[in-house]
Amino acid sequence: MTDTFKHRGLRQKLVETVKAKGIQSEPVLKALGKIPRHLFMDSGFLDHAYQDKAFPIAADQTISQPYTVAFQTELLEIKKGDKVLEIGTGSGYQTAVLCELGARVYSIERQQELFKKTSKFLPKLGYRAKKLIFGDGYKGLPEEAPFDSIIVTAGAPFVPKALLKQLKIGGRIVIPVGDDVQTMTLIIRKGQKEFEKHDYGEFRFVPLLEDKN
Repeated sequence: MTDTFKHRGLRQKLVETVKAKGIQSEPVLKALGKIPRHLFMDSGFLDHAYQDKAFPIAADQTISQPYTVAFQTELLEIKKGDKVLEIGTGSGYQTAVLCELGARVYSIERQQELFKKTSKFLPKLGYRAKKLIFGDGYKGLPEEAPFDSIIVTAGAPFVPKALLKQLKIGGRIVIPVGDDVQTMTLIIRKGQKEFEKHDYGEFRFVPLLEDKN
């Protein structure tokens, strides 16, 4: 669990790369510069930890590309104390970014193996989500709703209605929608039944899984 001077230098280079690609939010860039991404990856991939690429992790999942993490997070416009629902805890890297921004994070993971691993690992790094849940992301977390924002970190064939219901009025959901290639989609809840939708280009994610374990 070491974070060396070299790692910190590589992180700053990564921040510059992500900034050059258009990420402007200082809090988001600062979070990327602080979080030791190499600790979220298997030791065999340590050399790749600060490249702007996605990499395989356990259970056939991936740790998202840092630019993608920054892009989604920037769209959420998180303020300190916001209540955020994350669908797809994965390695916990995105969770750590949300915690670093001062969000109260509720995160759901569908893969038992990842859920167990990340639940133990995040607190060791000092990142404490309000709740890490093993469950079905399509259903969200109705008992904790409403949320200021919701982030989905896997490709969904459609926007689950349950998630829209759990969003506060004025709240934002960022979700990649599509089958093979996804369109990054931002939905802002304007009223009880009124939603505003914005599309932000193509990304590739692992698929969002329904109950299968």
